[in-house]
Amino acid sequence: MSHLFWYPGYDLPLRDIVRAENCYLYDKAGNRYVDLESGVWCTSIGHCHPEILRVLNEQAALIAHTGFSFSNDIVEEAAAAVLELYGFEGGRCMFLCSGSEAVEFSVRATQTVNTRPLLMTLSDSYFGAYGAARQQAADEWFVFDWFECVGCETAGDCTVDCRRWADIPFDKIGGFLFEPGSSSGLVRFPPEKLIRSIVAAVQAHDGLVVVNEVTTGFGRTGKWFGYQHYRISPDIVAMGKGVGNGYPVSVAAFSPDMAARLADQPVMYAQSHQNDPLGAAIALAVIRTIVTEQLIERGRQVGATLIGGLEGLKARTGRIVALRARGLKAAVELQDDAQATRTTWVQKELVRNGYVLAQRPGLNVLRVDPALTIEARDIADFLAVFEKVLLAPVAG
Repeated sequence: MSHLFWYPGYDLPLRDIVRAENCYLYDKAGNRYVDLESGVWCTSIGHCHPEILRVLNEQAALIAHTGFSFSNDIVEEAAAAVLELYGFEGGRCMFLCSGSEAVEFSVRATQTVNTRPLLMTLSDSYFGAYGAARQQAADEWFVFDWFECVGCETAGDCTVDCRRWADIPFDKIGGFLFEPGSSSGLVRFPPEKLIRSIVAAVQAHDGLVVVNEVTTGFGRTGKWFGYQHYRISPDIVAMGKGVGNGYPVSVAAFSPDMAARLADQPVMYAQSHQNDPLGAAIALAVIRTIVTEQLIERGRQVGATLIGGLEGLKARTGRIVALRARGLKAAVELQDDAQATRTTWVQKELVRNGYVLAQRPGLNVLRVDPALTIEARDIADFLAVFEKVLLAPVAG
């Protein structure tokens, strides 16, 4: 890979993968690996799913790309299917190319209709590679450090009796951008009481609730969307990764009320591949496949097996200091030194034994995020190998 820039901080232990099928990767020598990170959360229904391949080929043979002056019916059909998932019938969508774009477009839309100067978010959120969401400038954002709220024993919703809550300038906040469980790849889940209280306060001031479902959407957490664990109703939802099952498509979805507000104040955002038929067709196929194959329920069941197995390893090995998980989205924090020596070795040993999962660069955290279609036997085999590796002495 000498002709490429690679993402900094990550090793590239497998350089010769030649094909993939569901959760399996194959190298030139015919060795098989189980993909436990689903291509960085992207292949929600497995690599090379037959239905996605069929739709990709059929739509590409008809029309893949349009422009600002012509479109195709499949885009409208896909938008209706997306909006139905959120109860946004009568709302509107924008199909884009990446989760970063979907979040940025959602933020710009919020700022377009905002009458207050600030947007609020949580301190460990990651919203993309560029733009206002990435920069989080102090004159545009109020960033709330929520870690002191973990384990709060106060009954009821958050109130001004709490010093930290009283410091939130809700009179200046026009929107809350919420990421329900990625935490910049560390997989943390903010307390439900805190999130419901923030949402209620923001909406009481006529503010908007924007949810970033790029990493938590499409069954990843055992529900269609991560925000459903918090029993809140968003105004805008940004999605990516899993909606395309590896194809670069994302969506920003707007409630009917928000769509009506934007009709008078359109978001000026020019992008050559917005609302392309091919991306929309694939998104529609992913939605239909998840429904037809009942993959939300399947993922929830397999996820319970994974989490139960990891909890067992934590109890038996003494090498896991923390486990954070929902559905098929898990972070395993290992007992380690400041250089994450053991974690790095464990990750490499797992790859050597045929299991691909992600290590957060320089940290003692491994992520396990397989597709909804992973076989239960692959989970069982992984847990057995993981236990052996955890208990083994670090070589070298």
